[in-house]
Amino acid sequence: ALAARGGKFDQVVLREILQAELQKRRFTYAGQQYPLSQKSIDNLIAEICSPALNEGLLNANEKIYNHLLYGISVTEFVDGKKVSPTIALIDWQNITNNSFTFTEEFTVSRSGGVGSSHQDKRRPDIVCFVNGIPLVVIEAKRPDGSSHHGGGPTVVEGISQCLRNQRPDEIPHLFAYSQLLLSINGYDGRYGTCATPDKFWAAWREEELTDTDKLVIKNTKLTSAQLDNLFSHRKPADRDWYESLIAAGELSVSGQDELLISLLSPERLFEMVRYFTLF
Repeated sequence: ALAARGGKFDQVVLREILQAELQKRRFTYAGQQYPLSQKSIDNLIAEICSPALNEGLLNANEKIYNHLLYGISVTEFVDGKKVSPTIALIDWQNITNNSFTFTEEFTVSRSGGVGSSHQDKRRPDIVCFVNGIPLVVIEAKRPDGSSHHGGGPTVVEGISQCLRNQRPDEIPHLFAYSQLLLSINGYDGRYGTCATPDKFWAAWREEELTDTDKLVIKNTKLTSAQLDNLFSHRKPADRDWYESLIAAGELSVSGQDELLISLLSPERLFEMVRYFTLF
């Protein structure tokens, strides 16, 4: 993820991935389809990578949201004629025509920070990207509360961390893009959006998927390639722990699983962002 953003901790868009997706876009002129010029791609990336944070985080988030929903117009020349097509950053109609990636421990420089010390960076636990744009930020806490002095309600702790990180001197440039924020603790979870006050973070009540559907998703075996991606950078003991966990039989569905299954399938995420996000 760091390489895909040019090795810069103050950049939160994975520009390499966004560039690759925009290279697939076509615009129509006089019945013919044309690819975007590199200049248009560069302009689109520059536009999406400059959130208007001087107007406040919520305004910046709404502007980015409008770009995501309605696209951004560019100027192209076809046979000397000027054309101004509107280019979609996300293909809402064809979900498979998008890139879905996620990373853990996504280090971001604080806007109030100056040096390169640990205090000048924040590390959200998991960030999920669509076409290199960070749409989902997840804080994942330990279920036993040991990250909190003397234990305590860890989901609440994740929410307060999320809210702190949105402050102007923290990492608001990450939250300018976010459309869904989650706080999970292994058993349970809550969700909100950019600037949602803590008392409005909600549990999810699933009405379409049955318990059986969720159980099937939870117990779907990972491929060896997926396992390698998840565990190759960890201690071997972590993989051993996981292997023995799934070898013990069917895993039950926790509140955390319910939240992830219900909100983070690409279809459901797209639905939430397009039809159920209000400013």
